[in-house]
Amino acid sequence: MLYKRSSALFKEAQDVIPGGVNSPVRAFKAVGGTPIFAKSAKGAYVFDEDDNQYIDYINSWGPMILGHAHKPVVDAVVEKAKLGTSFGMPTEIETKIAELAISMVPNIDKIRFVNSGTEACMSAVRLARGFTGKEKIIKFAGCYHGHSDAFLIQAGSGAVTFGSPNSPGVTEGTAKDTLLARYNDIDNVEALIKANADEIACIILEPVAGNMGCIPPKDNFLQKLRTLCDAHNILLIFDEVMTGFRLAKGGAQELFNVDADIVCFGKVIGGGLPVGAFATRNEIMNHLAPLGAVYQAGTLSGNPLAMAAGLAMLTEINLDDELFTRLAEKTEYLHKGMTKILQEHNIDHVINRVGSMISVHFCKDEVYDFETSAKGNNASFKAFFHGMLNEGVYIAPSAFETWFLCDALSYEDLDKTIEAVSRVAKTL
Repeated sequence: MLYKRSSALFKEAQDVIPGGVNSPVRAFKAVGGTPIFAKSAKGAYVFDEDDNQYIDYINSWGPMILGHAHKPVVDAVVEKAKLGTSFGMPTEIETKIAELAISMVPNIDKIRFVNSGTEACMSAVRLARGFTGKEKIIKFAGCYHGHSDAFLIQAGSGAVTFGSPNSPGVTEGTAKDTLLARYNDIDNVEALIKANADEIACIILEPVAGNMGCIPPKDNFLQKLRTLCDAHNILLIFDEVMTGFRLAKGGAQELFNVDADIVCFGKVIGGGLPVGAFATRNEIMNHLAPLGAVYQAGTLSGNPLAMAAGLAMLTEINLDDELFTRLAEKTEYLHKGMTKILQEHNIDHVINRVGSMISVHFCKDEVYDFETSAKGNNASFKAFFHGMLNEGVYIAPSAFETWFLCDALSYEDLDKTIEAVSRVAKTL
């Protein structure tokens, strides 16, 4: 394929935007080459500035669960825009989407809308600290909760040591209150709790990790975390920015039958516009301003265009009882097709899948945390990524990102993808 226009646009962008992009993964640093600049998208396809067409497996990193430019969502945004794009005042549509979300998700009484998943997770941790009166948090290596200072922490030297900042600008003082645990390792979590008795406000995690590839919880990990939190007066926060309204109507809480104390949302809940949210039961949420002393605010929170997109998206999902079954079946079909091809070519690989999230790791052994994910053959992934791109299939430009399927994908699209894997596999 030719990428002349994308290459020219990237060169122009680098003069005025840091790295030429507004979110680092878009720069293709992990895979090399020049980023593809999108021009439009429809259904299961995205089109770049050189008019190349791709079967899309990132779907704006998750929100486009029904496909790009889904008509009810687009129509809702257009009609709402005609009435004004922002007021800085309460609107009826905020209550409507709140009522719908609460009806779909188990174990929540109130929801607060913000503008991003980062804001949602940051605010959830602040609320947890305010509610419990404790300062430390536990997060997991490889789980990403946005770019708030408290989350940009790398692992310490052992199971009970503090982490340290992994970004300039994050202070040691902030880092000392963030404890790093290993995903899917309940003994490691217990050791951290034991070493920091009565100091931990919350444990935050992606119930299905999506930022070290797709990593499912194993051996009842979520249930065991729930038990630990109950025993030590610690709040359990599920970052469902990726999994919320994607794995089930009620997200991971419903899928795994585990209640979190606070749940964070993004992606699907905004229908493709910038939206985040956090939700919990009344006992906790009543500590949030203006009801309580824990402060959080946002001028554009509850923006009418974003609320219109989100309401249209959640309404479609709520009315479609077969959606998640279809998505899971399509993802399983893709999984089996890719496995067959890679096995035929004797290529070491592991494929992880939950619902409509899936990732390919070029390694021999099970991938269940950040350390095992990092053992993948990155050179193979780079070759795989660019091979698929040349075949007209757009996957995540990083070995540490999950793919997302949308309902607009047809089985013909899936077969074309599997055929592309077959041709690319010959070159690996």
